[in-house]
Amino acid sequence: MPRTLLYLLLLWFFISCNDKLVVSEYQANPSGIWAKDDVKQFAFTPMDTINSYDLFIDLRNDDSFAYSNLFIIADLTDPNGKVQRDTIEFQMAAPDGQWLGKGLGSIKENKLWYKENVNFTVNGVYMLELSHAMRKNGDAEGIVNLAGITDVGFSIEKHK
Repeated sequence: MPRTLLYLLLLWFFISCNDKLVVSEYQANPSGIWAKDDVKQFAFTPMDTINSYDLFIDLRNDDSFAYSNLFIIADLTDPNGKVQRDTIEFQMAAPDGQWLGKGLGSIKENKLWYKENVNFTVNGVYMLELSHAMRKNGDAEGIVNLAGITDVGFSIEKHK
């Protein structure tokens, strides 16, 4: 009986922790390398046009990621074809070199703010496209194969 009670409590805990989560999806990068021309696409249909939502870019990195920050280009297209483009810089490591993400071992998971308190005013399918915009100082071409980003994801939560 105590073991069953423990399992039920754990199940309740995990369900109650994610009551705000509406959408969550990851796409893996082969061999942990995010190619410059590999645009990650996420299609989603919002639950409604009344409530507000928070949008996140979710990343997993390992120790082969050689930078303390990451630049991402995000294109959010609404069902009418209107595109909102953002170039975002995310801090991935503290000044002392420690990864800011969560997780045990060599893989760290980062939940990064993308947009806050968003209302999806148009019904239909939205598309989010993510690509990295990393480049070395003095190199206008950018990094072709960015090592260390194992997975790229996107999530939506109900706004508090």
